[in-house]
Amino acid sequence: MFRSLRIRNYRLFASGGVISNIGTWMQRTAQDWLVLDLTGGSGTALGITTALQFLPVLLFGLWGGVIADRYAKRRVLVIAQTLMGLLALTTGLLVVTGTAQVWHVYLMAFALGCVACVEVPTRQSFVVEMVGPDDLTNAIALNSSSFNLARVVGPAVAGVLIYWFGGTGPIFLINSLSFAAVICGLLLMRRSELHPSKPVPRAKGQLREGLRYVRQRPDLLMPIIVVAFMALFMQSFSTSVALMAREVFGAGASSFGIASSAFAIGALAGGLMAARRVRPSRRLLLGGAAGFGLFQIAAGFAPVYPVFLVLLVPVGMALITANTTANSTVQLGASAEMRGRVMGLFILVFTGGAPIGAPFIGWLGEIAGPRVAMMVAGTLCVAGTATAPLITKLITRRHRRPKTPPTPPQSAIARTSS
Repeated sequence: MFRSLRIRNYRLFASGGVISNIGTWMQRTAQDWLVLDLTGGSGTALGITTALQFLPVLLFGLWGGVIADRYAKRRVLVIAQTLMGLLALTTGLLVVTGTAQVWHVYLMAFALGCVACVEVPTRQSFVVEMVGPDDLTNAIALNSSSFNLARVVGPAVAGVLIYWFGGTGPIFLINSLSFAAVICGLLLMRRSELHPSKPVPRAKGQLREGLRYVRQRPDLLMPIIVVAFMALFMQSFSTSVALMAREVFGAGASSFGIASSAFAIGALAGGLMAARRVRPSRRLLLGGAAGFGLFQIAAGFAPVYPVFLVLLVPVGMALITANTTANSTVQLGASAEMRGRVMGLFILVFTGGAPIGAPFIGWLGEIAGPRVAMMVAGTLCVAGTATAPLITKLITRRHRRPKTPPTPPQSAIARTSS
């Protein structure tokens, strides 16, 4: 299950990642709290902050993949992590000195999203350079487990520290220090033990080349299509859980926290189970994606809150199983010189569904009720997963269809035969 940790470079990367992920989740909690504090509890301001953080990925995410292919990935990651640490430090100083305003948070969120456009596809495609193809699936699964562990620990620690310090400023300062763990790990890596891909020289049309490459490869296209369908309802799932907990079961804030933890525990378990597998498979990808939808439907039917909590665990397990399998399939299938651009497209569809799916599920929850919203989301996810192979076949067949040469006129045929 933990075989990737025998590789020294990955141990440095993973240990720094655990610290940084906890700090990131602490900052996300502090950021939300800070916005509500500065605006007197404005939910609209909170939504704007989240949108600004996701918007750069939608606008520039594909270009981030191009940058990941052009330059040495470890160097890019050191620069990106440094910039993210500086953003956290600046925000923390503004809060501590009492000069922070909500537009500062907006600007920080947008800038953080811009850096993430480059950092995320670079980090994802750097994993194979540390561990090689044989341990890639295991390393990706361990990364997912680390992320979900931080998702449980980070907000809880942030809540305690905000109460202890009496404000959010120290949280941002602590997170700025957490980036040092990742940067030190990257700098201490042994270059001789890496498997770096050769940087792609700058040229015109590299973005279109990456899109065309994926369109020609059904083994890459189908996982991306499956993730695209899932992404419509991944980011909105927490909204559905909140609506179910509050409106259907009458649960308070503490009980909602238990629901979030149940989902995160399932995701953590799913990541650890995925770490035991050596190679991803198409059956596992489609089964995990379909399970994510089916368990959502079952959770929508839950008669009482304890049953709802129990069903959230397999929802988290199925989600991480599908995501880990799709990520591994895409990275193993892509050539080294294309991996950054392919991962840029993967991250784009992974995050791009939130602006569409979240408002739709929220609206449906208000109109028809939270149960219907959760069941509809699950049904659409299952339907999308079922049609993904067909959509893949149609796209690749259309692209590969040979062009029929024009029939020469009869006079030309006669001259040739004579």
